[in-house]
Amino acid sequence: MKLATRTTRIVPSPTLNIAATAKAMVKQGIDVADFSIGEPSCDTPAFVKAAAQAAIQAGFTKYTPVPGIDELREAIIEKFHQDQGIRYEKAQILVSCGAKHTLYNLAQALFESGDEVIIPVPYWVSYPDQVRLADATPVFLQTDESKGYAIEPAALEACLSPHTKALILNSPCNPTGTVYNRQTLEDIARVALRHHFLIISDEIYEKMHYDGMEHLSIVSVAPEVAPHTILVNGVSKAFAMTGWRIGYAAGPKELITAMNHIQSQSTSNPTSISQKAALAALTGGTSFFAELMGDLEPKRNLMVERLNKIPGIMCPTPIGAFYAFPNVAALFGRRHPKGIISTPSDLATYLLNEANIACVPGEPFGSPAHLRFSYTPTLETIHRGMDRMETAIQALA
Repeated sequence: MKLATRTTRIVPSPTLNIAATAKAMVKQGIDVADFSIGEPSCDTPAFVKAAAQAAIQAGFTKYTPVPGIDELREAIIEKFHQDQGIRYEKAQILVSCGAKHTLYNLAQALFESGDEVIIPVPYWVSYPDQVRLADATPVFLQTDESKGYAIEPAALEACLSPHTKALILNSPCNPTGTVYNRQTLEDIARVALRHHFLIISDEIYEKMHYDGMEHLSIVSVAPEVAPHTILVNGVSKAFAMTGWRIGYAAGPKELITAMNHIQSQSTSNPTSISQKAALAALTGGTSFFAELMGDLEPKRNLMVERLNKIPGIMCPTPIGAFYAFPNVAALFGRRHPKGIISTPSDLATYLLNEANIACVPGEPFGSPAHLRFSYTPTLETIHRGMDRMETAIQALA
């Protein structure tokens, strides 16, 4: 069988692969400290689950309009008005099967052969492959760890060409935890307006920021760039609803319409029941954010503290999202009985096999020097995992 050429351009999500391996080990009775998967450990709020149960009992289990039910799209409009200060029309809103699906629809609607899409490094693993699946070319914008991975205007402009179609922003960022400040966003907006490319702003982690750091959307900082920006968000992270699969986008009507057409021929509408649950979350769930951050902040502090105590590891304190992204380059060249640690993948494999610790190597995020740890598991799991990691690192020769 000859498969389509596009299948050779991509690889399966390493995050999901490692998480699946960890779960398989657990089924075998192995005690795994799993820091691989990107989802809150707390449960979906009870009132959200109640809304889904009510929808089932009411028989709300049929097809809905492809872009989502009117009540949910109106709630999203209100959310963007309250949080970003921008008022959209209903025709500018599309609800999809998770933010990843939203981004896929976007790539299919916007990109084609010859287009270039700028992606700051480090990046979420799916951005480059979604660009490639649309026959376009990812162009990687290098950022500096010592400068907090900020995007510098000169570096951004150096990546531009006559083929530049868009820039993908992710703030707060997966995997680094970076949150772009006002100056950075103003600079990006000026470059975008001067060179006429679209901004794709993935704000799925917008509710997760620490130490007094404020999340700012680029359309709030520079409203003049809103007509040239598409905002991507969802309920997965902010409301602990990863399995419900509801994401959404707001942007130029022509682009949203094209994304809607693509969705109509792929998934049709998102799950009707999940839409009702998302509606409840967006209209009544703001009190949950304090509970969520109250759960995450001590976990962040503990993991960063423990990682930095291990010789050879340097971990900045993330100010957003829920990932630690330690630099482990100082460990390269160290040996163990089965081989040598030369890359993040080598170290991640060693930790999984020898210490039963699941984390994600930095290479799929564009980094040859880091590992990514999700600090959403329990404090006890973090303690147990870091104890094992410290022992495993000390055992390297």
